[in-house]
Amino acid sequence: MIIDTHVHIGRILNFNMKKSDVLYSMEKYGIRYSIVSDVRATEFDHQQRRLPSVLQTPQIKCLRETVDFANKYPDKIGAALWMKPYSETPDQQIYDLIEENRSVVKALKFHPFHSKYPFDGERVQAYMDIARHFSLPVEVHTGGSDNASCRRVYNMAEKNPDINFIMVHMGLGSDNKEAIRLIGELPNLYGDTTWVQMKSTMEFIEKNGDEKIMFGSDSPIDGKDTYLHNKRGDRSIYQDYFHVLPSLIPEESYEKLMWKNAARVFSLDIP
Repeated sequence: MIIDTHVHIGRILNFNMKKSDVLYSMEKYGIRYSIVSDVRATEFDHQQRRLPSVLQTPQIKCLRETVDFANKYPDKIGAALWMKPYSETPDQQIYDLIEENRSVVKALKFHPFHSKYPFDGERVQAYMDIARHFSLPVEVHTGGSDNASCRRVYNMAEKNPDINFIMVHMGLGSDNKEAIRLIGELPNLYGDTTWVQMKSTMEFIEKNGDEKIMFGSDSPIDGKDTYLHNKRGDRSIYQDYFHVLPSLIPEESYEKLMWKNAARVFSLDIP
């Protein structure tokens, strides 16, 4: 079984990730369950310029779209609610939405690069009460700027030891060594494999054990066949996870990586 903890829907900037593509890719590549967030909650573009208001989607609208998708396919889709800490604040609407849809809401999501705000800042801390109230893990993009550094996720995890945090990408574009070290220092820090080379994941397991890392992909960022190839047609790194890694690590470690850890951290009850 495979649980993908990092999947997207939504269209903004150069992203166009369709719900139909998510469902297609899950069926074709054997993904049993996906944790999904809406990229329209992006606040700043790739050059760190504030998106004009005409391109901004209110936080609550993004959250409702994600929840509606999950409610339509509750046996396949879980909602990670992507927050907008630069321009908005947590309010009662968010609490009510989660309360009414707790069965499908599985995490909070933050993208400090596209929010251009430090993850360990006060505006983000204000959202931690939501995570704590509903016992939700927090997924955090890491990489691309100091705001999105692994160290800032570590800082927030240290301040909130009763909340689990997932370092998505484990430092995108890096050798992942800092993330591997930091995750090993706190019990409430986890990593995922999104754009992480297989050798780094093997190093993670060697140094930190097999309980604190889980499979994630960013699908369908490169189209509905993201698990197979990128937009240029080059072989996806996820093919290594599907077809090479099983022969390189113990079967139990592989199962923990690909679904068991995610089922535990996100409190999933999947037959």
